[in-house]
Amino acid sequence: MSFVEYGDTIKDGDTAIVFLGHESMFPVKVQHGTVTQTKYGVIRHSTDLIGKRYGSKVICSKGGWVFILHPTPELWTMNLPHRTQILYSTDISIITMMLELKPGSIVCESGTGSGSLSHALIRTVAPSGHLYTVEFHQQRAQKARDEFREHGVEHLVTVTNQDVCKNGFGVSNIADAVFLDIPSPWEAIGHAKSALKAEGGRICSFSPCIEQVQRTCLAMEEYGFTEINTLEILLRVYNVRTVSLQIPDLGKAAEDNSSTGLDSSNPSHQGNPCANLQQGTVQFKSGVPLREVVGHTGYLTFATKS
Repeated sequence: MSFVEYGDTIKDGDTAIVFLGHESMFPVKVQHGTVTQTKYGVIRHSTDLIGKRYGSKVICSKGGWVFILHPTPELWTMNLPHRTQILYSTDISIITMMLELKPGSIVCESGTGSGSLSHALIRTVAPSGHLYTVEFHQQRAQKARDEFREHGVEHLVTVTNQDVCKNGFGVSNIADAVFLDIPSPWEAIGHAKSALKAEGGRICSFSPCIEQVQRTCLAMEEYGFTEINTLEILLRVYNVRTVSLQIPDLGKAAEDNSSTGLDSSNPSHQGNPCANLQQGTVQFKSGVPLREVVGHTGYLTFATKS
């Protein structure tokens, strides 16, 4: 199993996603002799998982069922163990596009955190690219190394435990892109410039506060970066529901419609709005935004090395 090389069957040692529903799923490490408890009953790894195809429907001991999915960076973002605050797919998609990443790209990242963005970057630059990720916290750095090894992507990533603001990324003039998610990104702009290739490299900084953005932009200008711009990505979700509205009195046009002889009791007319004229309402599908919307996550500042 690898997050960048998809397999068909579940093997001992794989990380799989147990899917109970769109709002309920969790990761599990598949091991011989192990069982996993769910609200639908027990899943026995030896008989229910190992050797089965990814995407299979697994019947639990209580008669309910779950689906076993192959892990992807998107599913991992939704289910990973949180060691820090993470980036979600809405911001990650813009980051990978605006940094112009592709297979073969070299990327520097700080900090690694819980590895949400790291997995997406690795999948994007595979199979010939590489991610150099720096984490200040020693235990988080070691945990990230262990996860990358378990997920079959350790050959595509180098994890370094050091302070990027003081010691940089450990590489020079090779990176196509640099990403910063640290409290004081302006202190690492010089090291980011040194890590980037001679010309045209891209940099992105994620900061939750506008004061951080201001200081970072000033540092980017000082080090000669161009095309500096800041984005804020807000996700707005809509609910689709049935809405009933009263039919307005249109005078003769309404009389003409009623004279066509439509019978509302006839099943063939039940899907026709004109069939509801006698009731005075018409039903249709409409998209309605949620009353509570997830708000600000952070600002994304992008720039180009001149």
